[in-house]
Amino acid sequence: MSGRDPGETHRASTPLELLFDLTFVVAVAEAATQLEHALAAGHAVHALAGYAVVFFGLWWAWVNFTWFASAYDTDDVAYRLLTLVQMAGVLVFAAGIPAAFQHFDYATVVAGYVIMRLALVAQWLRAARSDPAGRAGTLRYAAGITVVQLGWIGSLWLTGGPGRASFAVLAAAELAVPVWAEFGGRATPWHPGHISERYGLFTIIVLGEVIAAIAAAVQTALGHRRASAGLLTVAAAGLVLVFALWWSYFKHSATERIRDSLRWTFVWALAHYLIFAAVAALGAGLQVAVGSLDHADRVTPVFAAFTVAIPLTTFMVVLGLLNRTSVPAGIRLTLLAAALILATAAAASLLTLPASIVIMVVLVALLLAYYLTAAHRAIR
Repeated sequence: MSGRDPGETHRASTPLELLFDLTFVVAVAEAATQLEHALAAGHAVHALAGYAVVFFGLWWAWVNFTWFASAYDTDDVAYRLLTLVQMAGVLVFAAGIPAAFQHFDYATVVAGYVIMRLALVAQWLRAARSDPAGRAGTLRYAAGITVVQLGWIGSLWLTGGPGRASFAVLAAAELAVPVWAEFGGRATPWHPGHISERYGLFTIIVLGEVIAAIAAAVQTALGHRRASAGLLTVAAAGLVLVFALWWSYFKHSATERIRDSLRWTFVWALAHYLIFAAVAALGAGLQVAVGSLDHADRVTPVFAAFTVAIPLTTFMVVLGLLNRTSVPAGIRLTLLAAALILATAAAASLLTLPASIVIMVVLVALLLAYYLTAAHRAIR
């Protein structure tokens, strides 16, 4: 299991990686569903806290598999079987998400997470044995991940304040392991183009979850014979919003900057926690908005509007900060558009919920048009 060539041409995602991603479709959908249920009940703080914890586990397991695969994917029998174990861990994790949201019972979630992570430890140990030049880094990964998993298991016996504190400590420890490994040993030979593609594919996955959420909400409303012009307007606006976010994300390629700076690469990679989580949460927010118009959810128009506005502005601001060097004035306009979107949500009771969401879409479209025009002028 020697490292792959980071300059390899035509390095693309493998069929096994795509199959692995499909298991995350299930888990992300379950997390978004539980978020929507909690928001529809008006439990905003509980919903966001539970979602942040659960999505961190999903995102971090996916990130670690992706970067390891980029560096050491030999696609042999052992690699495939250990990937199968990780896929099983994802499904165990997904099965535990309802209990985590509803009863603060993280036992099944932690079990699934530990299965995923320890299977990856076995992969790192295989790499350490086969790649003497990178042994220092690969052994650091194996040791660091193992110690943190013991911490997650021990945290199951902590409740209340200590339990919440343990999550923060262990999440920080998880994030510290790659820093310790990459800067303490030889950097793993991951492929910049492959990493950029993998992150783009996961972005498409979470955007697809938004479309599925819109379709499910509209289907429920039609089943109750409560479809209205306002409801259909929100659904259509949600679809346009998905398209605008897709265009916004893929208007720039991060490959060259990933290749040039390891430190910036870490920032870019970690910032995607907010990007992925925000997009998946947007689907839950649109479901809440449709449900409120369907009278299935007892939340105010302002609350429903904020369930859309907050993930939308999070996505816009984080993406704008990552791409701030491409259009210098873009980040100021992004912050202005985000502020206007939040103000629009606050005025939803006056504007009506459908009108406020349409205005949000228009603001996103105008910002996208500015970026595209600026990029065109720079080329000329």
